[in-house]
Amino acid sequence: MTILVLAEHENGVFKKTASELLGKASELAASLGTDVAALVLGDAPAADLGAFGAKKAYQVSGDFSSYQTDVVVAALAAGVAAAGPTAFLTSASYLAKDALPRLVAKLGTGFGSEVTSLRAEGGALVGRRPVFSGKALCDVKISKSPAIFSVRANSFSQPNPGGAKAEVVAVAFTAPTERLTLVERKKPETTAVDLSEASRIVSGGRSVKSKENYDAIIVPLAKSIGATPGASRACVDAGYAPHEFQVGQTGKTVNPNLYIAVGISGAIQHLAGMRTSKVIVAINTDPGAPIFEHATYGLVADLFAAAPELQKRFEKLD
Repeated sequence: MTILVLAEHENGVFKKTASELLGKASELAASLGTDVAALVLGDAPAADLGAFGAKKAYQVSGDFSSYQTDVVVAALAAGVAAAGPTAFLTSASYLAKDALPRLVAKLGTGFGSEVTSLRAEGGALVGRRPVFSGKALCDVKISKSPAIFSVRANSFSQPNPGGAKAEVVAVAFTAPTERLTLVERKKPETTAVDLSEASRIVSGGRSVKSKENYDAIIVPLAKSIGATPGASRACVDAGYAPHEFQVGQTGKTVNPNLYIAVGISGAIQHLAGMRTSKVIVAINTDPGAPIFEHATYGLVADLFAAAPELQKRFEKLD
């Protein structure tokens, strides 16, 4: 019995979701009396994952810098076949959202997507995931093996690294013919942590009134606490923020430890994308705004006065 974790990386640097999932997998494995292994696609220091509990690291050779769905699915299938896990955990990343449904169909197993908690029960894993735009939660138990779960980032705490090294097992696979041709690759202009993995987010709504105000208020406020800037759909549609900043049902689903909503009313589509945030702070002039029903802390105030003042207070904390 093995719990396998997909350890995603960017140019050889493992994402924090890799250690987060390995830490949780180690906790679950202790309850189930099983081992933890990691799956790595491409060139990365796989042995280092032993510091977070992986006994073995199955490394699939190849160049995965240019994402190709068919190639990634074949690589994942080869890794799973080599490891023979009873459960396979991944982050709810873009890779997982695109490749995992195909992998699940290929393996003929079950899939619990975007779970926010995992527990061991009756010798198996049970995931809990939000449904109906976060209005309810449901438990997911998969009867077939391997049970596959994707997990929203920041659902579990980061483990303390140890000094162990994982045994690296090379996995060979035959890549299918690529059906896409890479024409050009552009790097994102922002250096902030991607929204889907950010532990802190400051989002602005249409109430910021202009791109200039967004850049002058939301971006510096986010920077003052090491957060990633975000935006509501209305803010993006108005051209105040780029689409990659959009949080919500038609944007990115986020799960930060802290979410500050500045001038956002709290439409159900936006709440669907950030409702599982650990702490929600809302700033709005309307005391009846729906966002206050879900906020941990609420401030009824003009964002143009409150946000700069918050920024000053945050900067003094350094």
